[in-house]
Amino acid sequence: MNCNLKVRRRLAVSIANPKKELDVIKIIGTGLIAVIIILILKQYRPEFAIYVSIGAGVLIFALIAGKLLGIIEILQNLANKASVNNEFIVLLIKITGIAILTEFAASICKDSGESAIASKIDFGGKVVIMSLSIPILSSLLQTIINILP
Repeated sequence: MNCNLKVRRRLAVSIANPKKELDVIKIIGTGLIAVIIILILKQYRPEFAIYVSIGAGVLIFALIAGKLLGIIEILQNLANKASVNNEFIVLLIKITGIAILTEFAASICKDSGESAIASKIDFGGKVVIMSLSIPILSSLLQTIINILP
C-alpha cells in the first residue's frame, strides 16, 4: 500500500510540476523558430529547408525524451501494482513508440513533398503494430473464452 501511495504522489507531483509549462514553451519556441528559418530558407535555398525541419524534429524529440522515459517508468510501476503481465506493458510501449516514429517519419516525407512515401511509411507502421498486437489480442480473446460458460 505504501508503494502505491508513493506512485500516486510521484504522479501528482510530476503532473503539477510548473517546469512542465516551460518545457511546452521550449517545444513551441523551437517549432516556431524552425518555421521562420524554413520560410526564409525557402526563398533563397529551398533545398536546405528539409534539413532544418529534420533538425527541429530531432531537437523537439530530444526535449520530450525524458518525459517519455518518466511515463514508461510510471506505467511499469502501475502494471506491477495491478499484477499485469509485464510482457504486455513492454508490447504496448513498443507499439506506442512505433506509432510515434512512423508519424514523425511520415511528417518529414510530407514536408518534403513525398506524400506517396509518407503513406507507405504509415501503412508499414500499421502492419508492424498489428503484428505486435497479436499476443495481446489472443490473450484478450482467451480471457473472454474463459469467462463465457
